[in-house]
Amino acid sequence: MALTEKLMWKLYAGVLGALTTLVAQKLVTKVWEASTGEPVPDINDPETPMARAFIWAAASGLGVGMSQIVINRFIQRRWVTTFAHQGPSKLRNKLDL
Repeated sequence: MALTEKLMWKLYAGVLGALTTLVAQKLVTKVWEASTGEPVPDINDPETPMARAFIWAAASGLGVGMSQIVINRFIQRRWVTTFAHQGPSKLRNKLDL
């Protein structure tokens, strides 16, 4: 794989991944506020109930994680369509540790 393809992959996947994460965080925050009627809890505040902090952490992690799976699959499909081979993230180094 050419160096330019690796660089293109890093830029393409990095930019789309970062944008997707930002959008997912905003979306999860809006869904939380709409469903609970309250702002997102501050998980670092000792006055925030532990259960509420854990629920927010789980919901936030799940939302962002699912969005990353969707965007990674989208990026791979687009890469295969464009270059007729899988992107560098599918290429694994074989290291015996």
